Amino acid sequence: MNYMELKNTDVTEYQLYEFENLINILFQCCQERLQYQSRAFHLPDAELRCLMFFKDEKYLTSKNISLKMNVGKSRMTKITAGLQQKNLIRRIKDPEDARVSLISLTASGKEKLDQIKAFQNNLHRLVLSQVSDHERKNLLTSLDLLKSCMESGKEFMTGVL
Repeated sequence: MNYMELKNTDVTEYQLYEFENLINILFQCCQERLQYQSRAFHLPDAELRCLMFFKDEKYLTSKNISLKMNVGKSRMTKITAGLQQKNLIRRIKDPEDARVSLISLTASGKEKLDQIKAFQNNLHRLVLSQVSDHERKNLLTSLDLLKSCMESGKEFMTGVL
């Protein structure tokens, strides 16, 4: 299916407008939260996002992080240098390949990550607590469906471009 074929769907102009508007508002809310977090935790946005990748990982490489963040090598170097300067990460040589540096959180980095996760959990709990249990289940189901639809949109874009 190409982008021209999509014009022949049963999506109304009103639905399209509402969807675009809601997505833009949600995106703006997320951007504002990220800006607030950056100020609250005294970290530039890129450094904060980088720290978040350690939520489920003990070690990462610069290459892994740069792929996840979609940034180049020089930008990745600046991000990790900033985190090292703040004593939030450290580099160690990979025992299996001395050419590779592994990045891990320091004790301060783990503490900062725990603070960020606690902030996010409290914020998400506040958001979810504003709706009833039944509505919450529907909301989560709908968000999961939206995520799946958006992932198929990514596949559509990569197939077209």
